[in-house]
Parts: sequence; C-alpha cells; structure tokens
Amino acid sequence: MIRVRFAPSPTGDLHIGGARTALFNWLYARNQGGKFILRIEDTDRERSTLAANKAIFEGLEWLGLDWDEGPKVDGSYGPYFQTERLKIHQEHIQKLIEAGHAYYCFCTPEELEKKRQEAAARKEPPKYDETCRRLPPEKVKELLAQKVPYVIRFKLEPVGETIVDDKIRGKVVFKNEVLDDFVIMKSDGFPTYNFACVVDDHLMEISHVIRGDDHLSNTPRQILLYRAFGWPLPKFAHLPMILGKDKTRLSKRHGATSVIKYRDLGYLPEAVLNYIARLGWGYGDEEIFSREELIKKFSLKGVGKTSAVFDTDKLNWLNGKYIRKILPERLVDLCEPLLIEAYGDHDFEHLKKVVLAFHDRLVLIPDIVPLSKYFFKEVKEYDPQGIEKHFKSEHSRQILETLKEKLTQLESFTKDKIEPVFKELAAELNVKLGIVIHPCRLALTGALESPPMYDVIEVLGKAKVIARLEQALSFIPRLP
Repeated sequence: MIRVRFAPSPTGDLHIGGARTALFNWLYARNQGGKFILRIEDTDRERSTLAANKAIFEGLEWLGLDWDEGPKVDGSYGPYFQTERLKIHQEHIQKLIEAGHAYYCFCTPEELEKKRQEAAARKEPPKYDETCRRLPPEKVKELLAQKVPYVIRFKLEPVGETIVDDKIRGKVVFKNEVLDDFVIMKSDGFPTYNFACVVDDHLMEISHVIRGDDHLSNTPRQILLYRAFGWPLPKFAHLPMILGKDKTRLSKRHGATSVIKYRDLGYLPEAVLNYIARLGWGYGDEEIFSREELIKKFSLKGVGKTSAVFDTDKLNWLNGKYIRKILPERLVDLCEPLLIEAYGDHDFEHLKKVVLAFHDRLVLIPDIVPLSKYFFKEVKEYDPQGIEKHFKSEHSRQILETLKEKLTQLESFTKDKIEPVFKELAAELNVKLGIVIHPCRLALTGALESPPMYDVIEVLGKAKVIARLEQALSFIPRLP
C-alpha cells in the first residue's frame, strides 16, 4: 500500500511551498490508489498555535486536498497530532538508550555556545565534541539523581558515509564525519523533528517521504535512526525549491505566499492548484489540467531537479482562463457580495447581467468592482485620451446625436435590435463601425474599454443610455 503524508508545523499559514508539497503527496496517493495522511507536527510548543492549525486545514480544504487519515478523519495510525504521541516517542527514546544508540547530555547552553565559539576560532565546523558520550555510567546516574537538566543525543559513528537514494535527485552521498551526535530529545522532554519524524513515519507505515529539498540535509540523520531501530527505509523524494522571479527563495517580498491570501485576492482554487502543480512538475508542454487529469498524469518522474520559479503574471493568466471556464451561476455567486459591498443592494437580475458581461474579461474576481463601476454609478468624467481621440473627432457630435435619436425610437431595447442601429449609421457615414462605437463607449462608460458595446447598452437600459448621451453632447461644446 502506498502511504504518503503531509506533516506541516502549525507555526503560521499554509504557504505556497507547503501547499505544493501537500499537493504532490496527494496526487501521488491518488494516482497510485494509496492513502494521503495529514499529520500535525506541533512539538515546537513556543511557536505552534491553534490559529495556524485552522489555517492549514482551511488552506487544504479550499484547494480540495482531502486526507484519508488525520485530524477530523478516523484512522488506525493515530494520534495525528505529534504532541499527543509524546509517550510513544519517549518509549522509543528509551529503546535507543538501552540499545546503546543514544546517551544523556548534561552540557549547558552556555557550555555548548563556548564550544561553538572555540570551534569557529579553529575554523572547524560547530560539531558537538562528545563530552557526555564519554561519561561513565555511574556519573550519569549521579547527575540524573541530582535532576541536572539534560537532552538525549544520538550516538553516531563518525566514519563511512550515508547515501540517500532519492527518487528525484538520484544518489546523494553524505560523509558521516560532517555530522555529529545530534539531539533527539530536548530538555523539555519533547522529541526533536528528526526523531519524531522517523518514529511516526515508521509507525504510520509511510512508504514514500515526499517533501521539499530543504529537508535533504536532515535525511542522512533520519536514515541513521532507521538503521539504529532496525527498520526498513521509506522511499525519499525531495522536491525542488520554489524561487521568486529574481531567483531568490520565495518570500513575502515576491507577493502573497499564504494560500488563503490568494483566495482572498480573488483567485480560484482550481487555478491555484493547477499552477502549483506546475511548480517543478511537467507533462510535456501542457499548461492547463483538470483535477482528474493531474491525478491521471502525475508521477515523480515528471518532477525536475531544478528550482521552480513562481511567476504571478502566469498565475494571473491561468486564473483568467479558469474564470472563463466556470459556470455563470458560480461567477455570479462569487461576485455578488463584492458588488453589494461596493455599490449597495441592487436588483439581482441587473447584477447578474453586469457580472456575465465581464465573464470573459476578469483576471481576478474582485476586478469586477472597478470594471463595472459605470453600471452602478453615474459617469462623472471621461478618459482624457478618449476625449482627444473620440470626442474631438470629425463625426463625434453627429454620431452621438444620431444614436440618441435612433435608440430613443427603439421599442425593444435588446442587443439584437441595438446592433443594426450602429451598423446602419456606420454605412450612412461611410466609416468603419469602430468610428461609431468608440465615442458611444466613452459617453456611456467614461472609459476606453468595456464589454461589447451592444451588451453594455442593453444592461444599462434605455433611460441611462439616453441620459448619458445627452450628458456627453452637453460636454462636447465646451471642448476647446
């Protein structure tokens, strides 16, 4: 059985990097018919918060990454909060001590800092010097009886090498001599990340550990722990880093990094899911994938070794593509509260027509508010470039006067009746259709761009259209 896990630390929001890790694990499990487990690694008691837990759940749920086992879901391998597994961890710590693979360390933080400074002065790596590893058993018992604070360290053999057989990077070799007797239990009795991760992955029967390559340096230590316990190794796969466009590590200076922030900015979850799937993974030249296609086509072989670059412009492009694909009813549901907040209550059918007029033009959902302003507010000013180009043109006054007259006479104010008015006028003046449309658009919207003109006129309605044409005609004589 393929069993993979996403094991975030609840110290903040679910960020893009974590979401990508969760997605790749989820896709691999779904592709292989396996299980996707959510485990919360909350042993950092100073930084872990309930708010961060909620943010992780909220982010995963918004993206549609459901988990088969974990918080809120029954499973046979729990508990799924690491702090609730403390007794399990301490029992396994004791097993290592009894087997001679771990020892008590009574060095104080001040002593350790002094050792680090001395090593730096000798231009040596800041490795632990194994002082407490050499303590006689009698001395250890004495210090324990005196309740001297301690940590537990793993007893490492500083010879040979540890090889990480990575499913993405191939074989990565670490010299044991660059490692040291690392801490596996802190002075507060809680395990360190490397230890708890190994114990929990083994007991939860995790078959593949798929995570960011910032964890690659942890992997040799974890492999040594697996061997000390006599446990089989899972398969490891380390995902490439995500960088900003300036090729530095993705951070807030590159824009939002929280998944929920992208929701609040007006991105669709399927667009964000599609985009982060392409951060380090590819399938030929394809860019757009449905959830089902991602599941069918995903494989670790498609994950590259080089860093992925997060490009907001590309995400925006993709989000626009997805907005065009969603059902009109869903778009209206997403836009309605934003329009009501901005412009107050309006007739629903009118609001619906406004939203659908922009279905092919939105990049982000909140764009609907500034783009549709002229449907809810009177036009107070005109685009300066438009004034020069379209109100001062040769036929502008004649066009607006004629349109006002002809549109006033229309009994059915629908676009199929409106369109012939424009085409007939263009023919009468022997000009291109755009020469007629542009000054009308400026008069009705105050802007140079809008949805198709006939749609705009129909949605505005006869009364507003005639009033705005009259307003524009009164403005034109004042032009120098």
